[in-house]
Order: sequence, then C-alpha cells, then structure tokens
Amino acid sequence: MTRPAAGRPHSITQADVAREVGVSRTLVSFAFRGAPGVSEETKQAIFDAAKILGYRHNAAAADLARKQPSTIGLFLLDLSNEVYVDIFSGVRESLSPAKKRLILSVSRSRGSIDPDSVGSLIEARVGVVIAATLLEPDAQVQELARSVPLVSVTRRVDGVDSVYSDNVAGTQAAVEHLLRLGHTRIAHVTGPAHQGHEDRRQTYESVMRQAGLVPQVVFAQDYTQEAASEASDRLFGPWDRPTAVFAHNDEMALGVRENAVVHGLEVPRDLSLVGYDNSRIARLHGIDLTSVDLHALELGRTAGITALDRLANPGGPAVDRKLGSRLVVRGSTAAAT
Repeated sequence: MTRPAAGRPHSITQADVAREVGVSRTLVSFAFRGAPGVSEETKQAIFDAAKILGYRHNAAAADLARKQPSTIGLFLLDLSNEVYVDIFSGVRESLSPAKKRLILSVSRSRGSIDPDSVGSLIEARVGVVIAATLLEPDAQVQELARSVPLVSVTRRVDGVDSVYSDNVAGTQAAVEHLLRLGHTRIAHVTGPAHQGHEDRRQTYESVMRQAGLVPQVVFAQDYTQEAASEASDRLFGPWDRPTAVFAHNDEMALGVRENAVVHGLEVPRDLSLVGYDNSRIARLHGIDLTSVDLHALELGRTAGITALDRLANPGGPAVDRKLGSRLVVRGSTAAAT
C-alpha cells in the first residue's frame, strides 16, 4: 500500500483513497456517506486504505451540509458546446436571487461517460446536483439520485427530477421540413447510442418509414464537429449520396458541412442541412443553419428553479418538466433538385 513520502506534507483526499483501492471517487464518497451501492467488501477496503493513508472524513461538515444545504452543483457534459454555456447561464440566473452557491464540474471526456466529474460534486457535499447531460444508463442515474438529489437536464429519467425539451416534436418538424422540400434521400448523423439519448434517431427513423423511405443513419465516435466530419465520409460517395442531412446537434451539422465542402458540395444547392440546438453559431452570417431550438437558456432557468424546489422539499415526488421545441428555418435548406 502506498504511503505519502516522508517530509512532504500532503493533504489526503478521497481521490487518493480511490486510486489506492482502484475505484472511482464517487464510490469512495458513497462509502463514507453510507449511501447504497457499495458492497461490504469494497467499503472495508476503502476504510482500510483511508486509515493507512491518513484520510480524515469531515463528518461534522457533511452532517451540516445535509441539514442546511446552501450549495448546488452543476455538471456539464461539454463546455465547448454552446448549448451547455446557455444552460449554465440559465441556471446561474435562477440561483442568483436565492443567493445559493454554484459549484461547476465539466466532463473530462467529450461524448463518453465520466462519473468522476459528478463524484467531485458529491465530495463537495452539495445539496442538489444539476446534471446536463448524463450518459449513464437509467438505472445508474436512478441509483445516483438516491444518494444525492439530482436534476437531470436535456434527458428524462423515470423517478428523477427531469427538465428536457420535446425531442420527438423537434425531430418531426426537422424531417418533415425536408420532406416538404422534396427530399427523399435524407441521412441522419448522430453519436454513440446511450440509453435516454435516442429520441432523435428513433423519431427520424419513424418519420422516414411513415413516408415510405429508407432511413440512413451514420454513427460518429462522439457528438462533436470533428467526429461528424470524419463519419460523414460514408455519405459522400459517388452513388446515391443523400440530398439532405439531419444532424443530432449543431456541432455535428457543422462537421458535415465542412466535409461536404471538401467533397465539392455546396449547401444548400447540393445538400440541405438541418441541425439541432439553435446555438449562437447556427445564427451566424455565412452559416445560416436551419436548426431546432431546444431553448437551452430556458432549460437552465427551469433546472435552477427545480433544484431550489428540491432543496425546499427534499421528500417530494419527482417532477417532469418538458419544454417545447421549434424549427427555425434559415438558408441551409432548399428544395431538392
């Protein structure tokens, strides 16, 4: 077992204990809080490692935090995506009048599961965690919500406070817009399949089949502009290329646009393009991207209000708040030729 080097003062943290045992910081936090989900064997290993390393759990501060929580944690999946910047702004706007502190944690892994980023908020003993967006399966999110009050943003999870926009209506509007323009070869570019994040793909497939058309889905390695650009190579062959693409988000739409230009295609003359989010970049002159507005700022405001409500009423039933969505038509779509 590793011990701190002599003569070199070091404040032992739960992260040190986690590394020693080979588990996540979240699991260490669960063990010290007596939360469910940690086996007795693992819990004992954590306590043994903590004792040898000299970690001291501040139980008094944890108890105080649980009785009178005044801090709210905010987890953001990807701060490089402007949607999450808008969600952050909305959350902060709601919390400011209530004078609640906000602690921010951003995922270290774009487009993949990073539970330790949420674990850092649990270690900070926040009263509520607002999470935008969790990629873990529903069962794991529900387990997490049993340890700390949780508000899931952009995604609905049964039994968990959820604030999200209507992905089904938004996707229907996007695909039907392309159908009305006469497009029949419409592809969809999306990221990895995660439970709770497949509404847009599934709705796209359903609308296409109802129109008597064959869906064409391309999965990128993640939800970023770079990944979408690389994945869209599969679309731009010499035969039967799509005349329109509906992308999972605006970033991915821009990646498709970049690759289309490389292949000598012009938007919208050769390729109509629809994104999702209605981010600031979609509105820029020269980009002019048709996109579904999920009202990110309002999602953040609503999530902040939901978190405050949960602090005031910790034992109340889970709330389900679905916001509307609308298609904003710009210059990236045109009639099929």
